[in-house]
Amino acid sequence: MDTDLTRRQLLAGAVGGGTALGGGTAIYNVVLGYDRFTGTNLTRQDLDPLVAQRLGPAGEDVATLDSHRLLQRDGAVSAVDRETDESVANLEWATADPADAAVVDDDLGLADGPLEELVADLSALEAGDVRFVYDSYPAFFERVSAGDARPHTVSALRGYRSAEPSTVEAFSGADPRDPMAVAEGLVEGFREHTSYDVPRYVAGSVEDNVLFGARDLRSRFESETSFEAMLAGEDTGLFCYELTRRSVDALQAVPALEQTAPVVGGFVKDDRHKHVYTILASALREDDELVVPVTFLDYTHSTLYDDLRVRRLTGEGLDAYDTRHRATTIAWYA
Repeated sequence: MDTDLTRRQLLAGAVGGGTALGGGTAIYNVVLGYDRFTGTNLTRQDLDPLVAQRLGPAGEDVATLDSHRLLQRDGAVSAVDRETDESVANLEWATADPADAAVVDDDLGLADGPLEELVADLSALEAGDVRFVYDSYPAFFERVSAGDARPHTVSALRGYRSAEPSTVEAFSGADPRDPMAVAEGLVEGFREHTSYDVPRYVAGSVEDNVLFGARDLRSRFESETSFEAMLAGEDTGLFCYELTRRSVDALQAVPALEQTAPVVGGFVKDDRHKHVYTILASALREDDELVVPVTFLDYTHSTLYDDLRVRRLTGEGLDAYDTRHRATTIAWYA
């Protein structure tokens, strides 16, 4: 007998016959594991090791300035003349003195001391001489906007930049140079153009907990999840990791040097709850100390709460630095 299931049939089955699943595995995956008796959460966890473990120089291209390109590779930062394409400075950040890097900045006419910034900050990060500060996303952006931001350092920490700024602006209704506006605009963009893929979630639960992997049900509900596809109405719903990836794409759509608050985005994985959501960080200097502000966003909750019409009870769901989120691992580039 053919047992192919449509999205509607899966939803009906979940509501009509999924009580046991909903009362067992689903509750375990969604509700339990955040309090002092059954687990932990972001506000109680020691997050520093998770955040710092994979946070380091990533992309080779750091910045394109008027006269030079700044690159980083193999523990060194370099300046390349844009006219001749020749390297005119190369500094190993672990051994170079920031004061010497400042002299090179002056000799090359590099405004705002980018080499000094990179040498000082990347060496501090590598040595673990950094203080992480965690807060809700409004406080995070306020701190970064008001502080001594380090956009070249943030740029060096980014692993990629792949989204077109114009597409991000069309989707979010926000200027990509304003990351807080983009962060909030994505909520309305996701709500308008897509939804959390409940049918695929149900299919996965059936696949994992009823069929024990004997059949692949999830793939039948997959669709294109790019911004272009969402704007064209071609997708049928996103999973948490897809919402997270699109958010990181959007928040890194323009160079860090162009942002009102330079940010690097990453991915938080919660193994217990099979969930992925967004982490944002920046870099500041406070009293000659490298400070990395950190916040967390959840586009799954902000989208799903709207889909289920429960926002009056749950709130918007975007701010994830709370007792309803936990972290197992944090990655910045994958």
